[in-house]
Amino acid sequence: MHLKFAPETETFRAHVRRWFETEFPKDIIAKYKAGTPLTTPDVRKSEMALGAKGWLAAAWPVEYGGPGWGIEEQYVFDEELERAGVPTVTPMGVIYVGPVIYTFGSDAQKAEWLAGIRDGSVGWAQGYSEPGAGSDLASLEFSAVLKDGVYMLNGHKIWTSAAQHADWIFLLARTSRGEKKQEGISFICCPLNAPGVTVKPIISIDGAHALNEVLFDNVTVPEAYRIGEEGKGWTYSQYLLGFERTSYARIGGKRAMLRHVRGLASAVPDGGNDRLMDDAGFASRLSRTEIAVDGLEMTVFRILSAQVSGGSVGDASSTVKILATETHQAITELFLEAAGPFVGHKAPSAGTSGRDVASYFGGRAQSIYGGTNEIQKNIIARKVLGL
Repeated sequence: MHLKFAPETETFRAHVRRWFETEFPKDIIAKYKAGTPLTTPDVRKSEMALGAKGWLAAAWPVEYGGPGWGIEEQYVFDEELERAGVPTVTPMGVIYVGPVIYTFGSDAQKAEWLAGIRDGSVGWAQGYSEPGAGSDLASLEFSAVLKDGVYMLNGHKIWTSAAQHADWIFLLARTSRGEKKQEGISFICCPLNAPGVTVKPIISIDGAHALNEVLFDNVTVPEAYRIGEEGKGWTYSQYLLGFERTSYARIGGKRAMLRHVRGLASAVPDGGNDRLMDDAGFASRLSRTEIAVDGLEMTVFRILSAQVSGGSVGDASSTVKILATETHQAITELFLEAAGPFVGHKAPSAGTSGRDVASYFGGRAQSIYGGTNEIQKNIIARKVLGL
């Protein structure tokens, strides 16, 4: 199998790398690498820098303002973004709702929303999970009642990532009931500053604020804020979820973390005598994890190849979600073990950072959110293997 990129793709890589090294805001990279929480102005600054370059909506078609990159350029761009230590793009706008809007939305909706998503000036959140409807999303009870061209929204969304930075939220709401739970669900957008919307922070075990509750009390939005047909929201959400699950891969970031772990494990702490890499058990686990990331990358390549040939992400994205979250957890566990001997001592040049520790805590949830890994295995068994 030939896995090298074409010379022109490597030229593209060098161009992207040089831009990140010389043009991207260095203060944002410094804060992100240090694990310092980014403020809403920080997030806007980071994403608007990419938007001004025309690189935020990297996978969008040219007709909707995308850069016109092929699959290889998109993949290399993601690698270089992570290599440079640039904050991960908030996916809810450009990766999730943007493609839904330009695929299923009206011309008026495209005109209203796509520009702000594309240039990074407008933030979005995703309103899917509810206290009683997480992995079993079809059980949602959030209601949207239509009267005289206006929807009245009532309900409770939870585990809403980045809502504190967002201006809009796209959500699934029950507009009617059918024989199946998936029927009667609609895809509706709502400004987060609308009267009756309350955003409450959820502070995680490490003190981080990434998640929120969003409460809706008689919130009104025009019928024009519904994407597509009423009752077809489940179909649109499944289209979106394919992009969500493949976005977990982040190969470049995982390889950078593994290099970091190997650097720590290959060094001797001040006053010590042994390297962790000399422990056969640790060395074996590190090698197995590196091989697992190679396997994840090959899986992503297979899915991307299918897209190039005109196929879709499909249910195979569940495989990426499982492999990506499990390898991330394995890497962060190895990091904590490798960093332990340096507590109270000078770390090697690879160093340790607050972001690495935060990645460990945040990574515990990766196999839960976006549909638990157990749910993904059921999808694979039923839809991919036909069991």
